[in-house]
Formats: sequence, structure tokens, C-alpha cells
Amino acid sequence: MLPWVSLLVLAPISGQLEATPKSVISLRPPWTVVFKGEKVTLTCNGFHLRTSQKTTWHREHHGRKELHETLGNTLEVQEPGEYRCQVQGSLLSSRVALLFSQALLILGAPFAVFEGDPVVLQCRVKREAALETLHLHKNGKPMYTSGKIPDVYIPHASLKDNGAYHCTGVKKDDSPVSSNTVKIQVQELFPQPVLKASPSWPTEGGPLTLTCQTQLAPQRSDVQLWFRFFRDGQTLGSRWSNSPEFQITAVWSRDSRSYWCQAKRVTSRAGKTSQELQINVKIPVSQPVLTLSPPGAQAAEGEVVTLHCKVPRGSFPITYQLYHEGVPLKKEEGSAQRAMPFRLPLTAERSGHYFCSADNGFGPRCSEAVGLSVIVPVSRPVLTLRAPGAQAVVGDVLELRCEAQRGSPPILYRFYHEDVALGSSSAPSGGGASINLSLTAEHSGNYSCEADNALRTQRSNTVSLSVTVPVSRPVLTLGAPGAQAAVGDVLELRCEAQRGSPPILYRFYHEGVALESSSTPSGGGASFNLSLTADHSGNFSCEADNGLGSQRSEAVPLKVTGLTANRSGLTATGVAGGLVSLAGLAALALVSYCRLSGKAGGRPTSGPSRSSSDSNSQEPTYHNVPGWVEMQPVYSNVNPQQGEVIYSEVRGIQKKNSHAAASSAPGLQSKDSSVIYAQVKRASAPACRPQLLASSAPHR
Repeated sequence: MLPWVSLLVLAPISGQLEATPKSVISLRPPWTVVFKGEKVTLTCNGFHLRTSQKTTWHREHHGRKELHETLGNTLEVQEPGEYRCQVQGSLLSSRVALLFSQALLILGAPFAVFEGDPVVLQCRVKREAALETLHLHKNGKPMYTSGKIPDVYIPHASLKDNGAYHCTGVKKDDSPVSSNTVKIQVQELFPQPVLKASPSWPTEGGPLTLTCQTQLAPQRSDVQLWFRFFRDGQTLGSRWSNSPEFQITAVWSRDSRSYWCQAKRVTSRAGKTSQELQINVKIPVSQPVLTLSPPGAQAAEGEVVTLHCKVPRGSFPITYQLYHEGVPLKKEEGSAQRAMPFRLPLTAERSGHYFCSADNGFGPRCSEAVGLSVIVPVSRPVLTLRAPGAQAVVGDVLELRCEAQRGSPPILYRFYHEDVALGSSSAPSGGGASINLSLTAEHSGNYSCEADNALRTQRSNTVSLSVTVPVSRPVLTLGAPGAQAAVGDVLELRCEAQRGSPPILYRFYHEGVALESSSTPSGGGASFNLSLTADHSGNFSCEADNGLGSQRSEAVPLKVTGLTANRSGLTATGVAGGLVSLAGLAALALVSYCRLSGKAGGRPTSGPSRSSSDSNSQEPTYHNVPGWVEMQPVYSNVNPQQGEVIYSEVRGIQKKNSHAAASSAPGLQSKDSSVIYAQVKRASAPACRPQLLASSAPHR
């Protein structure tokens, strides 16, 4: 967390301080609204402050004015009002309004925030208030949904942090409490810098000084700025410097390039960049060269011919003039080594000779003459796609318009999508033609058109179109076995919209409260895992949004039950039952011993004897088996590699009485619990050895 200092009023600088700057007040803590009874320390900072000098303090409250002097620059106050200060050598500071509130809840926030400032927002509760469920709101919407709110720390303020902030809480009697509202408007620390060159038009071999000019906000004049300079993308000199100037001792014709500068706050990563400044070293112009584009002595009426006038050498600014049969047509200003284009829509009257001239103050130079003969075939058409909005969306009616600027009518226009013909339209009197297309997702791709007036066929440039599909209503599925789930289960929530252009942002909700969000850059669905508690019973929903409007799914109800004793027992029984189903002929026996009829060596402790006709069947026998209420799994083994046993499991049982089982097994004894050991065996096993069922012998 930052130290409790908030600079409120500072004097402006731009590499140079004003002659008489203002004093500056800082607060500790940095809020202008505090609880009644608390103390606020005011510090008056001056630009020529000495520790032994006196500080003058002004306080105004309800029309009453007070004056106070202190030795040093600090003042501790507990009274509301508007405070100002002044130290020797500085002007009177701006007003700082302090409020000592009796409210139960207040929002502590600085009232002046600039770009890059660190900001601390804190919901403060009066000690005896005992408020619950605190929320910090921005523009009326809660920023946090539950629990106590820690200090909100914004390390570098930006325009996205603008808004009205306040806190809310709930008393024990469920009555709401609201704090004061603080409007935060992040102000510009300094404007975009401007690069200046001195002299504006340097000559070859002369010096050049570059200055990156900007102006800090008056309230943040103590902020340190760094600067750096660029020429055609390359950094000049060392990188960042605290000087707003950069000097070049001598410039040459090769230095006629684009220059710009950057300025940034020392503690910031990004800075602000000036516009490019084209600097040209003064050089007399050489003879210009005039060329035609497209090249050739003939051009069709209706085409747009470009005549380029280029000077190999010459200092900026250069004035270019185009002539037709000695008559000036157009004049433009440009630079050397960059051809100046003169665009001419041709008619039959444009046939003749052309030349150009260039002048940068040392006298005009003229080019050689170029002859041009104009004919009248159709010109290359231009295809434009017109959708109702800024984006082409499925269902929109798209207008495809094809038009040739010149050409003898009638003109037949043909329209193509990925070189497949869509249709045609004729313009009997010339001009353009259009067709309409009702868009589907398949209409994304490249479009072109042709113009044909029997003298020449011209194909337009390709125009790409991307058709955006709005997101459809998503479907929410809950990864639980049915409509019920138990506390502790991990529930998978999956949201998926069948249609929609990516990226798609999915948001998950429980009873209208946001749980999580997930983005799918390539489309498809998104999932979110939730560890269930009893509070998660209720309706779940999700939302899909791809920038063309969000869609909410239907609500899906979920009932979360606690993990009771019956559920535990049923779980164990279900496992055993599943194993019996897989084994086919096997049965789960929970017995103190087991016996196969017709085999020697086994004596049951209870129950009737069985005949030889039952020797191939296994029946479960239960002996001293407590209820499932307190059973906990201790050890299990699925399909151990030991012959007849398919599955075995040991479960611990919390003892509720002092009696013990007739037998106990070594290593499975517990001081306060009994165990049950169960096995699933193969039906064809020739013999069954006695197995431990329950034991209440204590652990050693």
C-alpha cells in the first residue's frame, strides 16, 4: 500500500517552473472524508521551504474565517472546513475541503487523480457499527459480491477507472447502510507532445536542435518526465533522458527524414508520442521527370491517368505545377525523391502534350514533354459493398455496387463471389449498377465485378467481406448424475452456443450472481468446475456474448444434498453391487467366515448347515455387522492378482458401544473403531478360507 500522502494542488511546469508557484497541501491519511473524532495531518509544501520558517494556514467554515501560523509546515486538525496554506516564496494554495462525518460507513478516496497516479480506495466502517456484507460499487454496480472488502489498489490510474464509487453494508438487523459517493475523473497528466525543430529549414552542414514540448498538469508539477527522439523509427542518442532537447551538430541531405519524440512519466511503461515532423535540408531542385501511370501514349476515356512529377534532389518545400499544352492545370506542394501524383479523369479533350515544373525558391525547373492520346473504352470499375451497419451481419441485405468512371454506354456489369457468378445488371445510359444479397454465413469471402461495353472488359479489385454471425442462445449442462448432487461433489458447468462468430465470452451465474467467465477465441463451448456446498442449491444459468448482443440460457435447477450416513452406506453397497454385476457369478459376502458345502475344514459359528446341492452357490451371511452410519473407507483393492478374489474392501466403523466382535485381524485393529472386510470372489473358486468380518480390538 502507498504511504498516506495525496498531492492535491501543484504548480505547472514544462521543463521550466513558473516564476511564483503555488504552495501544495498534502493529507495524511489521504482522504477528505474521515470519521468524526479522527485527526488529519495537513502538510504545506513550498518550493523554497525552509524547516525553520513559518507557515500561514487559512480555514473557512460556514462563512467564518480563521487564520493560524505554525512553525514548520504541518498542522493537525479535527474540525471540518476549507483549508489553504502559504509558505514564504510561494502563492496561496488551492482549497482543500475536509469533512468529519458521523456516518457508519464512509469511502476513503483521493479527489484528484491523474494518469499514472497510484490510487487507494477503502470502505471504512465505524468501529461500533459492526456492518456485514460490504460492497464497493462503481457506477451503481458492485465491484465485489461478498465478504469483507480489502483496500482496492490501482497502481496506475487510467481513463477506464473513471466513475462514481461508493460503499454499502448491512446492519445486523438487515437494514442497509450507504457511504458517501466519490466521483473519480482521471485527468490528463500532460498532453501529446509536439516536436519542434530549430531552425525549421536547416541547410546542409548546419546544426539542428529538436525540442519535445509538452505541459504537465498544474497539480502534478513535481512529476519527473523522460524524453527520447526518433528518426525514421531509429532512436537518436541514448534512449530515455530527462532533457526535452536533442542537438544534431550538422545535418546533410540524407537527414531529410521523418522525426518524432516521446514523453513519459518516470514510473510508467508507456509514453505519449508526438506526430511525425518531416525535416528537409535545403537543396536546390534538379530537373523533374514526368511519367504516366499506366505507361503508354494512349489511354481510354473514363480511365484515371496519373502523371507523376518527380525531382531526384531538392529541399522541402517544393512547388509542383502540371501543364497541358502550356496551360497550368494543377499545383501541389511536396518533397524531393517522392513523386508528386496528378490524377486526371480523361476525356477526349485531354489529348495533347503535358509537362511539369518544380521550384523550391531557387528558380523553377521544367520536365520534358509527354504526349497522350485519349480513347473511349470502359474504365476499370470500382466495387463497393454497402451493409446497413459497421459490420456485415447474418440476415443483413448487402448492396453490391459496381461502377466504371468512364465508358461508352450501355455497360453490362457482372458480379462475382469467389469467382462464381452471382448475377448481372445493365446500365443503358452509363454509370453504375447494383444488386442486393441477403447475407448468410457462407457469404464471407472475396467479391469482384466486371464492366463490359464491347470495347473492353475490365475487372475490379477484389473486396473482402467477413459476415459476422450473432451468438445463439446457449445451452447450459450440469455434469451431475441427475437433478441432485451432494456436498463436496465437483460439478462441471458447460455452456455452449451452437452458432456465433468467435471469440465468444461465456459467463456463468448462480441465482443471477456471476460465478466465473471464460473466453473461447476459436468458438465452441466453455466449462467451469464448481466444488459444491449446501449454498449451491438453486438455479444456474449462463450467458454467451460475441459483441453483437448477449444471449442468456434457460435456468437449470440443482438440488445439493448433504453427505449423510445413508448416502455413505448406499455408496458402499452400490460399489459392491457393481462388482457383482461385472463378475457375473460372484456375490459380495460380509461374513466372519465363509464355507463351501461339500468341502472340508469349515465350521459355521451360526446358521443351519447346507446340503451338497447348494455347494455351487454362494449366499451372503451377515454377522456382527454394524449399520452403515459411521462407515469410512480404509482400504480397497480392485481385482488383486490373487486367484479367486475379484475385489476386496476394508471399511472403518465408528464404535458406539463397548462390545467387541468374536474375532480380530492383526494390523486392522483400532482403539475406537471396528472394521468390516469384504470380498467378491469368483463363482468357480474350489474353496473359501475364513475371512475377518469385524473387530473391535484396539490399536496398539
